[in-house]
Amino acid sequence: MGSDPAKPTASAFSPLRPPRSRLDLQLLPKIRDSVSYLYVEHCRIDQHELAVAIHDARGLTPIPCASLALLMLGPGTTVTHAAIRTLAECGCLVAWTGEQGVRFYAQGLGETRGARHMLHQARLCALPRLRLRVVKRMYQMRFKEQLEPDLTLQQIRGKEGVRVRAAYAEMSRATGVPWEGRNYDRRDWGRSDPVNRALSAANSCLYGVCHAAIVSLGYSPALGFIHTGHMLSFVWDIADLYKVEMTIPVAFAAVADGETNLETRVRHLCRDVFHHQRLLNRIVPDIEHALMVDEGALSEEDQALDEAEEPGLWDPIAGEVEYGQNYAEDPVE
Repeated sequence: MGSDPAKPTASAFSPLRPPRSRLDLQLLPKIRDSVSYLYVEHCRIDQHELAVAIHDARGLTPIPCASLALLMLGPGTTVTHAAIRTLAECGCLVAWTGEQGVRFYAQGLGETRGARHMLHQARLCALPRLRLRVVKRMYQMRFKEQLEPDLTLQQIRGKEGVRVRAAYAEMSRATGVPWEGRNYDRRDWGRSDPVNRALSAANSCLYGVCHAAIVSLGYSPALGFIHTGHMLSFVWDIADLYKVEMTIPVAFAAVADGETNLETRVRHLCRDVFHHQRLLNRIVPDIEHALMVDEGALSEEDQALDEAEEPGLWDPIAGEVEYGQNYAEDPVE
């Protein structure tokens, strides 16, 4: 299921059609008007005229980086300093990933220069009333059903626990893989049983894809709502929306096929499932729905912020004041 290292590959994530053998980057499909993703591997990326281009065994292919939000660099990819500079100037986020974007290693500068989304996220996270609304909304997105309005958060967590245990039990029956509960040691992954190792590998892949989508949209991976206190709290929040549907079935199916090269096979299965289920395309509207962006929930202060690169200065009375001014009555020469 893995890619042939000798064969250069470039694929676009599209909700409309599968990748073509010869990618036409001028017709790169968009996830939304302002968000699109391109994954490349086994190639060289260099500056080309006023943009950048892919150099591989098939020749040169220009990349329309000015209209691209995220360029994902997979294995076997090299990129020049001039290309990185051009991508940054165009506002295109560069992410270094594993095969098919399955794992997320590092990131560059994204298209979002303003802090509007992150400030909106911080406001929801900081105000208990709004945070509770987001938490309940995320749980409701997982259950795919309406929750009674008088349910407490503890009761909702109980419903989640029942659903997740049922998902594990169902996959155990379907695959014949024994299941004795989620059990792992972060300091020694090898001591876990095969299905727990497979689940850890699959979830790691899922976290990488969610992380890439979150930073490309200008949100903070650290400002979680259900999870808290970790630099990946929001990544875990978003990833939980897809585990029952994607990583749990992948892990059990991989173990059912044997334990040889288990983690490698899990990563390859995740790559294929994420691509088939159009995960990257789904994350964007799911984040906006969870944070109530699609319902116009941005505050007036958030709405007033734009994507300009020039920052302002915060003032508790005047609001935002002009940046780059000396406000001393008698400035010292």
